[in-house]
Amino acid sequence: MSQQRIEVTLAGQKITLATSSEHEPLLRAACVLVDEQIQLAIGGGNRSIERASMMAALKIAGDLITLQKNQSHQSASSNVSTGEVVRLQAEIRALEDQVDTLMQTLSLPGSPRPIVP
Repeated sequence: MSQQRIEVTLAGQKITLATSSEHEPLLRAACVLVDEQIQLAIGGGNRSIERASMMAALKIAGDLITLQKNQSHQSASSNVSTGEVVRLQAEIRALEDQVDTLMQTLSLPGSPRPIVP
């Protein structure tokens, strides 16, 4: 896995991150989620980027903890095997990668042009 650099925007600031091409779609999606939460915190009255970032981190962490608890409760009462869940998650990631690849180039009459995120 070779590292590549990608540019993302968080809280209105462009930053460069290193990632592998395999993890780039997940990193970009994470950046979008984090940026949305920071913007919500700023819109809610937090004037400091640092404070808004901490509020966004706490919100996302709370969502993750809730999701993990719900997943463990569902797993306990579900007949779906762990292997099936892993297979479906891999299939979803593959579909997301395909959509990301397709979205990177917009086919117009004449020639394709890249879409700049």
